[in-house]
This record gives sequence, C-alpha cells and structure tokens, in this order.
Amino acid sequence: MNVIILLHSGVGGSGVVATELGLTLAAGGHQVHFIANAVPFRLGDATPANVDFHQIGGLAYPLFDTPLRTLSEASRIVEVVETHDIDVIHAHYAIPHATAALLARQMLRQGKRPGVVTTLHGTDVTLVGLDRAYLRATQWSIESSDVVTAVSQSLARTTTSDLGVRRDDILVIPNAVDHGRYASARVSLTSQQGVNARRRYAEPFEKILMHVSNFRAVKRTDDVVRIFAKVASQLPARLLMVGEGPERPQAMALAEQLGVSERISFVGSFPRVEMLLAVADLFLLPSAQESFGLAALEAMASGMPVVASSTGGIPEVVEDGVTGSLHPVGDVDAMAASALRLLADPELLQRTSLAASERARLVFGETHITAAYLEAYRTAIGRA
Repeated sequence: MNVIILLHSGVGGSGVVATELGLTLAAGGHQVHFIANAVPFRLGDATPANVDFHQIGGLAYPLFDTPLRTLSEASRIVEVVETHDIDVIHAHYAIPHATAALLARQMLRQGKRPGVVTTLHGTDVTLVGLDRAYLRATQWSIESSDVVTAVSQSLARTTTSDLGVRRDDILVIPNAVDHGRYASARVSLTSQQGVNARRRYAEPFEKILMHVSNFRAVKRTDDVVRIFAKVASQLPARLLMVGEGPERPQAMALAEQLGVSERISFVGSFPRVEMLLAVADLFLLPSAQESFGLAALEAMASGMPVVASSTGGIPEVVEDGVTGSLHPVGDVDAMAASALRLLADPELLQRTSLAASERARLVFGETHITAAYLEAYRTAIGRA
C-alpha cells in the first residue's frame, strides 16, 4: 500500500504515534510518505528505503499576516499523490491536516482518488476544535473524512457530545507501543553500561521517579514537583523531569522553593526516551486532561508503574490497582501516598511493574494496532 502520513513534526504525542506507525508500516513492506513542516522528531537519519519525507513549503508575503499553512500543505499533498500513486492519506490531527487532505483531494486533476483517514489525538478536539474560530472547519473535516479514528473511547465520546460531530462510526484504535524496544532497554540495565546509566542520576539506594511531557499547563508539572517533595521527605529518591516547555521555569522555581531542586534533574527532550525510562522506578502523570496518555504507556512498556490522574483516556491505559494508581486531578496527597506505598514495598513494586509491562505488550502491541489501521485504510479506499 502507498500511504501518506500527515503529522506535526514536534515532540507531541500525535507526532510520535504517527511516526512510529509509519515506520511499522514500512517494516511491513508498505511505501510511506511523511509530509510535515520539518523532519518528524522521531524519524531520525537512518530511515528505510521505502520511507520518504516531503517538506511543506511556504511563502513570506506582506499581505499574509501568517503563513497559509493549510493551503501549502494541500498543494504538497497533491504533488505527492499525483507523483506516487497514493492509496490513502492518513491525517493525524483534524486541523490542519484533515482539512488539507480533503482540500487536496478536491484539487486533484488526474489519477485515482485516495481514501482519507483522520485520527483524532486530543487537543484537535478538546482545544482547537472547540474554539469558535475553528469549530465548523473541524466538524467538516471530521464528517467529510472517509474513516475517522480516535485514540480512546473518552475522546470518541467527546468528539460527538462536545464538538457536535455528526457521525456514529468513529473507530477507537488506541496508540501502540514497540514493547520490545522498551523492554530491551530495561533488560540492558543489568549490564555495566546500564548500571552506570542509573548511577548518573541516583545512588544505588535511591529510588528514581520520572515525568515526561511538553511542560504545558495541562500537564500540571507543579503537581509532579509537589508529589516528589512529599515522597522525598519519606525515603531517598530522585526525580527526572524529561522534556521542554513553557511551565519548566515555574517547576524549577517551585523545586527550589520546596528545597528539592538538588534532587531533581531537568534533562530536556530526547527523540528516544527508552534508556531514560529504563532507569526509573515510578512514573508520574498528574495531568488535568489526557485524551490517551502515551507517556504512561511508554512507561508501562518499560516495566514501570504509573501514578496518574483519573481523567480522559488515562483509565483506558492504566489499570487502577494493577498497573499503577489513579486519583482525582490535583489530589497531590493521594498520589504521593500511592507512590510511597509502591516504592516502599519491593514485592508490590515488582508485581505492579510486571503487570504494567504485560498490559503494554498484550493490549497495546504494535502488531494488532497496525492491523487495525490497515483495515481502516482498506475501508477508506473503498469509500473513496
């Protein structure tokens, strides 16, 4: 199959998922064309021969207050479709990607009409879509796509109830994880290199907690620091804060205020976080909203329990009391108590870690998630 994947190139979850899906499709023998404004964050340099990247162009013109990204993206899609005999266009995010895909299909002058699959990831519905400036465009893009998928039941419900989308056939296809890659990184800790990697951040007797995000307000990174401060007051521990974003300076200031800054490492962003995840014992995700919770899934694939908010799609990923603990948004005391209970009981920590790893492998493994997308592609091609 010849597939275009439209995605955001940055460190957000939708771009990561889209890139990983494309690479998995390529490994299965399909031809994949990524289209984005820059090389996708997780694509890397060593790409397979059947993976191409096409950059969206732009025009700086005094009459345009901002770049007309949707139009330039649509034009790029047309060029790729007409040159490479594309079967399906997979848009990851409603605005602008689904809009651009549908516009491009109308612009075609020759060749077959490719199917359009739109995957909803979260803020394209809950933030951008609900903005009055984009509401009708978002509704039209979703309703006009041949197949629409959402990464969780929670997001599918929100799309129809809050956004008012008129379709009852949204498929729920959860995000996938390459379990083998994360599990292998955890196993490598038994090597000398792995031991040294852990000792880079903590002493052997210290527990390591971790948080990975884009440090936006919705991630409640201040709560991460507060939870850790409570844990660190009861047992030797360190915290790794992975990522970049607007709330990072505030989190650093709070760590200083609470007297735990020397126990926290703010390590920036990494294209592949599996080796960092492998050194940690517990993952914290106290977000105000998560349509899925990809960071939690990657932590589970690494064999790490997750303490998180019981919001959005997180309960569909983290099984409360089995693979971690879920609590109401903002309940720092309860999250800290759950973290302490896990970290202070080696047997419980090991049992929960194994359960997390197994759930990631059995429920969110790449093989059956990719098969679900291929079936969605076939349906879209038929409808187109």
